[in-house]
Amino acid sequence: MLSYQHGFHAGNFADVHKHFILSLIFAALNKKAKPWSYLETHGGAACYDFRSEQAQKTAEYRDGILKIWQQSETPEALAPYLNEVKALNGNGNLALYPGSPQLAAQFAREGDKVAIMELHPGEYRQIKQHFSRNGQVAVHHRDGYEGVSALLPPKPNRGLVLIDPAYEVKAEYLQVAKYIKDAQQRWPNGSFAIWFPLLKAGQHQAMIDKIVASGIRRIFLSEFFAQPSDSARMFGSGMLLINPPWQLDQQIASVTPWLAQRLAMAGAEKPRETWLVPE
Repeated sequence: MLSYQHGFHAGNFADVHKHFILSLIFAALNKKAKPWSYLETHGGAACYDFRSEQAQKTAEYRDGILKIWQQSETPEALAPYLNEVKALNGNGNLALYPGSPQLAAQFAREGDKVAIMELHPGEYRQIKQHFSRNGQVAVHHRDGYEGVSALLPPKPNRGLVLIDPAYEVKAEYLQVAKYIKDAQQRWPNGSFAIWFPLLKAGQHQAMIDKIVASGIRRIFLSEFFAQPSDSARMFGSGMLLINPPWQLDQQIASVTPWLAQRLAMAGAEKPRETWLVPE
């Protein structure tokens, strides 16, 4: 199914949760001089304009990045993320928002490589055009799982894979669980991040259980709740991290309570961070 377009949801609370964690990972990778690779299964349009018809129709960013943008003081661990959002909005007005491919491109140094998969024809045209003059970013019009697998292990042989489907089909949760086991075997020293929505149906739990039972080590979970868990809509955002950088768990935990104070509705659960599988 190819109906999902992220422009309607760009900059919402789930994007803030996902992208501040990705930014921390990129910042950690950049602490070493060695180059890195970034691969993504579902790239989207890369960069989003909040003045667009899609963004204005839902205005989800107003309860997400806009509330963070308006804060005068923010946690130290949010800086890598907010600095990149500000880099796109040089006049101080929040109009553009970087999706994960754009974040990767902004963090990338000389020698770092970015490979993005996108199957949706419209989204592919946008992201292909967006990066048409950036030789560090390769955009592929192909199935995300097959495309990333074909590039594993990548060169450079350190870095991150983001698995971020729309989960339009319920079977995709178990597809991700099956895929990550194969991908991690292909690239055992890589880091992997899996984003998933928190919904009342709870389909994500079977995915997590299978990944935990797969034998993969160093699995960390961050869950952020923006609405009460009996909500009919997406009430939270999850990030499952495999082989994350050192001390990333502490950095995440230093930010999520602050985010909850500003983005969560009354009755929402507190953020949760836990190691599901240690070393």
